[in-house]
Amino acid sequence: MFDGLILLGQGVAYFLTPEGLFNVFWATLLGLAIGLLPGLTATMGVALLVTLTYKMAAEQAILTLMCVYLGAIFGGSRTAILLNIPGTPANAAATMDGHPLALQGKAGLAMGLATTSSTLGTMVGIFFLAIIAPFLSEAALKFGSYEFFWLALFGVIISGQMSGSDTPLKGYIAGVIGLLVAMVGMESLHAYQRFTFGVRELGAGIDIIPAMVGAFGLAEIMTQIKSRTNVRIASVNDRVVPRLKEIFQYWKTIIRSGIIGTIVGIIPGVGEDVGAWTSYAAAKKLSKHPEEFGKGSQEGLIAAETGDNAVVSAAMIPTLTLALPGSAAAAVLIAAMYIHGIRPGPMLMIENAAFLYQVIGMLLLATLANLIFGLSLTKLFIRIVSVPKERLMAVIAVFCVVGSFAVSQRMFDVYLMLGFGVVGFLLREMKYPMAPLVLGLVLGPLLDLNLRRGLGLTNGDWTPFVTRPISAILCAVVVITILMSIPAVGRTVRGLFSSLAGRKSGTAA
Repeated sequence: MFDGLILLGQGVAYFLTPEGLFNVFWATLLGLAIGLLPGLTATMGVALLVTLTYKMAAEQAILTLMCVYLGAIFGGSRTAILLNIPGTPANAAATMDGHPLALQGKAGLAMGLATTSSTLGTMVGIFFLAIIAPFLSEAALKFGSYEFFWLALFGVIISGQMSGSDTPLKGYIAGVIGLLVAMVGMESLHAYQRFTFGVRELGAGIDIIPAMVGAFGLAEIMTQIKSRTNVRIASVNDRVVPRLKEIFQYWKTIIRSGIIGTIVGIIPGVGEDVGAWTSYAAAKKLSKHPEEFGKGSQEGLIAAETGDNAVVSAAMIPTLTLALPGSAAAAVLIAAMYIHGIRPGPMLMIENAAFLYQVIGMLLLATLANLIFGLSLTKLFIRIVSVPKERLMAVIAVFCVVGSFAVSQRMFDVYLMLGFGVVGFLLREMKYPMAPLVLGLVLGPLLDLNLRRGLGLTNGDWTPFVTRPISAILCAVVVITILMSIPAVGRTVRGLFSSLAGRKSGTAA
């Protein structure tokens, strides 16, 4: 306990330098801007910025990406309130009561409430991150090649649930495509080139950066060009800073929503939007005035913004300890960590224990920056929404090309980015999610290596993959996850539980 507090203090102090504070400053502002612009997601922002942080020190690079991630989720509530258009999918629940408050002339108050509740939600998630992550990481040290295989497969399978597509099957297909792409290049055990088809540049495999930039950045540009929309900005003339009474009269809602968001964040692949809607539904069900929800309820807005921001910090628990993403943006963060030489997973507490507490320090500094900027620059930031989309997309297109080329100074990487951009756009048009594809690309080498290593240790015997205790549990979880995603099976299981609950209540009566 005492050692943990020392490491936590060192993690925060590590970034209290001119370089660290400067990175917090500009990255948080950039994240807010990304969140403010409808159509630009936190995942896209993090993916694009990975290319700009390639030459930075590992800790400073992850700090920058974390600030953009947190800032984008936080900033999306501005447009949800002012325009009834969520800046990111995580802020959709904030439109239910945030925009009605704006229509009542309380836009400034609504944004102030969203700012403070977002801060408190993140703090709840950070608290549980500091407590749970070390214990989970210690338990995960018992993993071997067999367990790592199932863990990597589970990461790809669960990513199908993070998608927001009309069926998890499309998420699975995108994940499998990512796995297949990860097989391209020289394999790790015998240095044999696979699926290169005589293309010399493919011998080193598909670089994750041009793949991410194409799938998230260029594909998003094509999507935005296709859908031309003009928005009108509401004015903000009332106070932005809420009174303490207006916040803490809903302290039960804040704590409950923070805990719900934390639980959602710990479950790999679920995401911030689920945390927001679940918190909102719980608040409405337990509220003394449920009839006000959807008509400008301050409690509803606070619940939604507390829940989605708690997911951000809690999502770091499986991300750091198991290398499984708690959200779509966390999947990109995992790729960024690998790029910068940081290996998230069970070995993190042995190889780089201080990094866990540095991540907590990153979240604390980013949260503080969001609070300051959110309360002081609200009226200035809403002008960003008026930037013409065609100009913004042109700038992002330049970043896509430059970022892809800058990694290895190869035009081949630019061609890869263009290819992934076109494929990503086509998949989006067919409602396929991008995060599982990138995650499959990241986890593919881990899955491939541990599958063949495990089979090599047993001379081709596959039974340890399903007979070792932890492997058996992970195998069962993978199978259950796949079965529960089948609509007929899911309805049957839910109906079974409902009937059992009905029998118990009838017996009790």
